Amino acid sequence: MTQTRTFLKYWLPVLAWMALIFSASSDTQSYRHSSIVFEPLVHWLFPDMTQAHIEALHHAFRKGAHLTEYAVLALLLWRALHRPVKRDTRPWNWAEAGLALALVFLYAATDELHQVFVSLRTAQVSDVFIDTTGGALALAVLWAGKRYFKPT
Repeated sequence: MTQTRTFLKYWLPVLAWMALIFSASSDTQSYRHSSIVFEPLVHWLFPDMTQAHIEALHHAFRKGAHLTEYAVLALLLWRALHRPVKRDTRPWNWAEAGLALALVFLYAATDELHQVFVSLRTAQVSDVFIDTTGGALALAVLWAGKRYFKPT
């Protein structure tokens, strides 16, 4: 496989996902944009729920989105580093998983730093923790899947 094809197949998805994350963290009205859909939906599903509970659910939903977007990033990074092939019998490589998780942490930290410069956004160390946890969970699920569902 040529270097160009290798880049396009393995690293372009990583860069595209990072660009998507960067774009989302550049949105100055991110909280308002997600609440436009989320809060009316919850009001409709649970008409007796208090506004405070709805806002708490919205906050949890947004943190879950953080966890998920960085879980996807971790899987894409692991894929680019590992370059799996059909019926791959190579053992799990903790160095690849560790590097993928370290890159998730670094990107999460730089993303929060970037938000310092976006009006109406704040950087939160807790978000770096949530993002890194998402990456770690995704890699743990991948490890378990590879361990228990080995190709035949």
